[in-house]
Amino acid sequence: MPSRARNKLSARQVTTLTEPNVYSDGGGLYLRVRASGRSWFYIGTLDGKRIELGLGSALDVTLAKARERAGQIRTMLIDGVDPRAERAKTKIKTQPAVTFGTFAMDLLDDIEGGFKNPKHRQQWRNTLQCYAKPLFDVPINEVTTEQILAILQPIWLSKAETASRLRGRIERVLDAAKAKGLRSGENPAQGRGHLDLLLPKRSKAAVKHHPALPFTQIAKFMASLKQRPAVAARALEFTILTAARSGEVRGMTWAEINLDKKLWTVPAVRMKAEAQHEVPLSDAAILVLVAMKRDGLKPTDFVFPAPRGGSLSDMALSQLLKRMGHADITVHGFRSTFRDWAGETTQFGREEVEMALAHTVASSVERAYRRGRALEKRRELMAAWAAFCGR
Repeated sequence: MPSRARNKLSARQVTTLTEPNVYSDGGGLYLRVRASGRSWFYIGTLDGKRIELGLGSALDVTLAKARERAGQIRTMLIDGVDPRAERAKTKIKTQPAVTFGTFAMDLLDDIEGGFKNPKHRQQWRNTLQCYAKPLFDVPINEVTTEQILAILQPIWLSKAETASRLRGRIERVLDAAKAKGLRSGENPAQGRGHLDLLLPKRSKAAVKHHPALPFTQIAKFMASLKQRPAVAARALEFTILTAARSGEVRGMTWAEINLDKKLWTVPAVRMKAEAQHEVPLSDAAILVLVAMKRDGLKPTDFVFPAPRGGSLSDMALSQLLKRMGHADITVHGFRSTFRDWAGETTQFGREEVEMALAHTVASSVERAYRRGRALEKRRELMAAWAAFCGR
């Protein structure tokens, strides 16, 4: 507790004390003398806990002004008011107004280097610029729950995935603003325990899955696909044979392939779960790679390059499906085709199937099993899948 005696220091002492130390003026007010200069600070208690607040440099704040500020803090503490929170509010009010749009775009400039790919960076910007546009001119410390609801409600059921991502991105922007002292209080974009109480519940039946080809039709599809000479056709063939995500295949380089070990090692930076993934390659998958092999290739070259250089686009595979008369299915849907085949027609365990799909398994037992990788069991699984595909 601060001493009851007050006004111990004189104005002359404040300017002449040179010994590095902390000097009490009483009533919780202290002068700290260092070789680098003199400064004021206050020590008090709130709810039984010690708090300390700086009051400025003694060069800028006179003894009389320091005592005045200390008196204001004492009054707040007696009334049970946290002076730190009040100071934060004052800081926000006195700062130039920063709009949500300006802060969000500046934040993206700072953090987008951590995004996995340019497409993800652009999706962040596009989502905010398209759907959160009504917030762009609003001072970021004035964004409210009602304003966020007005943005989310029209698309909450009709564009469920987009709405969920939008909510999360707005929440992150506002959290970052609070961390920089531009906001205070609860985040109005918080989902659990806040917006989920105000937005309509989504029925499980409304969840949309990627349209997939029935596994009974995969052999016929693969036979047709094999007749097409384009690089996109070979990329799609390899994607299906490995049950991989198309982005993982399109970004694959020769450095990731070990033909002798019949193994494809996808680095963590390119995986959705941000963990390295090993894919055992069937003989059919190896044949696709051999067909793409050329003299003079460098380890950093893409296995399935675009005609004009660089990696293939996701659109290239989608357009290929349309040209084959399958506009009703998606590339990602072939992972569901593989899972349905494995679950309905084979005796392979769920663990092998989930690992083949590079899914994160939930239980500690399954995680331990994953660490073992069970490559040989997965080799058998992928060989059986290739055989079923008629390859």
